[in-house]
Amino acid sequence: MPKSKKQDIPNNAYNGVIPQKAPNLKDLEQQIPEEVKKEIEKTRQKLQQVKKQLLKKFSYIDTVSILPPWAARDIEEDENIVKENPKENYVHLLILLPDDKFKEINNVKAEAIKLVKDFAPKIWVSVRTRASVWDCCLDGKYPLVDGIALSFPLHDKEGFLASLRLATIHKRMCLGKFERYVTSYVIAGSLVRGNAKKTSDVDVYIVIDDTDVKRMSRYELRDKLRAIIWNYAIQAGEEAGIKNKLNVQIYILTDFWEAVKDAHPVIFTLIRDGVPLFDKGAFMPWKLLLKMGKIKPSPEAIDLFMSMGEKVSENVKRKLTDIVLEDIWWGVITPSQAVLMLYGLAPPTHKETAKVMRDVLVKKEKLLEEKYVKILEKIVKTYSTYEHDFAYRVTGKQIDEFLADVTDYIARLKKLMKQIEEKIADKNVKEQFKQVLDLITHITGKVPKTKIAEKFKKELIDKKKIAPRNLRLLQEINEVVKKSIAKKATKHDLARLRRSTYELSSALLEYIQRKEHLAVQKSKTDIVYITKVNGKNVKKQGQLFIFDKAAFVIPDINQSEIKKIVGKSVTNSDQTELKKYLAKPTYKKITPELISALKNLFKEFEIIF
Repeated sequence: MPKSKKQDIPNNAYNGVIPQKAPNLKDLEQQIPEEVKKEIEKTRQKLQQVKKQLLKKFSYIDTVSILPPWAARDIEEDENIVKENPKENYVHLLILLPDDKFKEINNVKAEAIKLVKDFAPKIWVSVRTRASVWDCCLDGKYPLVDGIALSFPLHDKEGFLASLRLATIHKRMCLGKFERYVTSYVIAGSLVRGNAKKTSDVDVYIVIDDTDVKRMSRYELRDKLRAIIWNYAIQAGEEAGIKNKLNVQIYILTDFWEAVKDAHPVIFTLIRDGVPLFDKGAFMPWKLLLKMGKIKPSPEAIDLFMSMGEKVSENVKRKLTDIVLEDIWWGVITPSQAVLMLYGLAPPTHKETAKVMRDVLVKKEKLLEEKYVKILEKIVKTYSTYEHDFAYRVTGKQIDEFLADVTDYIARLKKLMKQIEEKIADKNVKEQFKQVLDLITHITGKVPKTKIAEKFKKELIDKKKIAPRNLRLLQEINEVVKKSIAKKATKHDLARLRRSTYELSSALLEYIQRKEHLAVQKSKTDIVYITKVNGKNVKKQGQLFIFDKAAFVIPDINQSEIKKIVGKSVTNSDQTELKKYLAKPTYKKITPELISALKNLFKEFEIIF
């Protein structure tokens, strides 16, 4: 690669050498001057229209993007651009085509140039195929590939730029943290093969140099770096704003070399198809040696691979058993626990689920047939057998039987859930109706259910104690209750019942509280008296409640003590008894007997009205 001319680019954007600290995307964007950012944004808006016209004519275009300013030098050197004015800056528009459309490069470029010819600043159009990006990697032009990866996307049909961007950001993080240990950072898989989708994983492989490790073992080094690298994978996804999962594989150099010598199938495929996003000069020689046929498997490796083939049948049977039994087990256990949770129970353990289903839903509620609990027990027992006997296998016939049982079981659970929902709905209707009846009875006294609406209207609505709307709410509640009894209540009806019950209950509670407050105010008066405290006369204030058949005294409003006075007799009482009198108060004037009883309690006192 030709030597780069000095220009204003970020100091930490590496130029084909190992960086001391690789910048992340935010660092690079922050180093772009504001006026440059504004100019880029204006240009981007213009190029959006160009993109639309290009896609209309060439729908197969993979990506359209604007290269960042700091990558301009690399693309200009790669394409041998000669400027009329060396100081003039171009905006570089990059268009990538599928590999099978390489013959269309000139047509696309000509059309793009025609569309941008009058733009200011000048637009330089580069049209390439995906394969040319990987060729840049193979030629060691890593800064150029970084520029493509971190370009501003205008169109990204299959997520190629997004995936490359994710891998590049992750690579920069890894190199910025421990570049001395990274021998190669390789991208492979569907992205390189050209059949990746937006949802495809991004497969990257990192080879860690363990030959210069002195303070820890090779495996300690690998495990330590692995934790950091995987954490960086999560951070890279967040920074790139990409949902693709970054699939990272980490190898230590000595083990990787052994696998290369043995031509291990995975490593063989990686070297053959992978392209380096960063390499210290190890991966590319391996790739060339493989291409030249110099990497050949050892006899031991051939025997090992042959034995792996011989174990295919047993491995398939084991994996089939594992997948089938585990999926079937979860497929019945989880829905069973969901049904019990709907009923109102905490989800039991998998070992207790069948017993709880039998005790509650079969025996107690009689909602479920015994045969379905037996299906559950059979599946749980089979899975338990497999857990304790790794050699246990299931046959195709057994799988068919299990699937038939599971289908039948799940269908029955769906019906069971509807039964439980209806039962809960009936219970809720009864509870809500009882709540309203109790409040009305508390106000009007006991009345036959058939007369409640009439009494409610006469005592509360006609006397304007509560708003007329509450009578309509009571009628709505009665309608839904009748529908529920006839099993005709819909979800809409039940929702209406909840709203009406809440609103009517709130109105009745407010009336009761208001009534009780008035009763308290009407029967209550203050009493001031003199008492001895530590040999000194102290004035204290209490409260006096006067009713027809009794009076109550709270000697000290800061204490809970209550006295009941009947005639001249004084006894201890409590809040519960006082509340009973306040609920249905009948009042009486102060009598001589009450005055006499108060004198016995307080000697000197004064009643304040």
